[in-house]
Amino acid sequence: MTLTEDAPARLTGFPLVDEDPEHHSFRVHRSSMVSPEIFEQERRRIFDRCWLYIGHESEVSKPGDFVRRSVGGRALFMVRAAKSGQVKVFHNSCTHRGAMICRQASGNSKTFPCFYHHWSFDSEGDLKGVPDRAGYGDNLDFSKLGLKSPKVQSYRGFVFVSYDPDIVDLVTYLAGAREYLDLVIDSADGEMEIVRGTNEYCMDANWKLLCENSIDGYHAVSVHDTYFKYLVALGTDLKGGVKGTARDLGNGHAVLEYSAPWGRPIAKWEPLFGEHAKEEILALRADLVAKHGEERASRMADTNRNMLIYPNLVVNDIMAVTVRTFMPLSPGRMDITAWEMAPRGELPQLRQRRLDSFLTFLGPAGFATPDDVEALESCQQGFNSGGVEWNDISRGMARTPEGNDEHQMRVFWRRWADQMGEAAYGRVEGR
Repeated sequence: MTLTEDAPARLTGFPLVDEDPEHHSFRVHRSSMVSPEIFEQERRRIFDRCWLYIGHESEVSKPGDFVRRSVGGRALFMVRAAKSGQVKVFHNSCTHRGAMICRQASGNSKTFPCFYHHWSFDSEGDLKGVPDRAGYGDNLDFSKLGLKSPKVQSYRGFVFVSYDPDIVDLVTYLAGAREYLDLVIDSADGEMEIVRGTNEYCMDANWKLLCENSIDGYHAVSVHDTYFKYLVALGTDLKGGVKGTARDLGNGHAVLEYSAPWGRPIAKWEPLFGEHAKEEILALRADLVAKHGEERASRMADTNRNMLIYPNLVVNDIMAVTVRTFMPLSPGRMDITAWEMAPRGELPQLRQRRLDSFLTFLGPAGFATPDDVEALESCQQGFNSGGVEWNDISRGMARTPEGNDEHQMRVFWRRWADQMGEAAYGRVEGR
């Protein structure tokens, strides 16, 4: 069988996710990475039925503030309503003839006029202006022609949307991921914000590869060797190594949690931050201990976390707090957007170190991201070449999961197979 987009697997037959606990084997058929049929089923069965992250409330802090986003292949915009003060999300489509009404990436506006026929809407979504309204007569109910919304809920400032009217509430959906979002938010007394500016780039690889990569500790030493050498050159002591574990958080969410020798701007000093910042960082740590106790304060300050909130939100709480989403465009291409999250009123030198880490390690031209892009695009090229049908994701099945095992990837793939249902089956040509 040749696993190319010209010869996709059919949606009947053998399971594309094959688990054999007795023989410690877990494998995924590579057609799941290249098939247009699988991709279309993913859009309907996963992206139309999950809670999807659109943005953070801090991005629309003032009445009329808005950001435009593509979420699950649909055009939306998020706005802070001027009258109610609520964060609202609307389909970016005029109810008259369909044109997009929010045409800027971000800004502040009291009204949203459609450039096509100049119907205009306020930030609550209500239709307010119709040129030559008399031409419609007296019986048309304009109150029913306001902007339309997907389902919207938020948790600790993280705003999600869903296109499934029957989906469970967001708190239930997040399951064990809530604990880790709480650690991020509580470390700053609930006063976290998204820093202005984004990293935006594309990758010629299947979106599920980035799900795997974002919570994969196995590749760090081999792929990111240059970054570790850079840290050593700056004085970071890496002798203790990176040690941790992976956890299933429910509903397809998973986290890689580990200790690491580098500093963390929240409250873990290292020489890289400079002696001038040491006293202030120690004071921040003492404050965390006083508020949360030694154990929880240590988790906030010392422990690193790479968390996947299924299907496509990653929160990297490492040497900086990065919020990242990726939207599939085709079986072999995706758009990625990343934001930096930081405490409001953070010390200037810590904010600078945080932003430097955000760009130096995780930025599109940083140490880590180009490595990961090269690795994942190489995987996609390998899938398209054919010859090998299955990916092996069995590492760690015979022991308690460690940080460099693949337990967390298996969590993702089990949920993927469950949501895909009958679509998670394929047929080799000739069968």
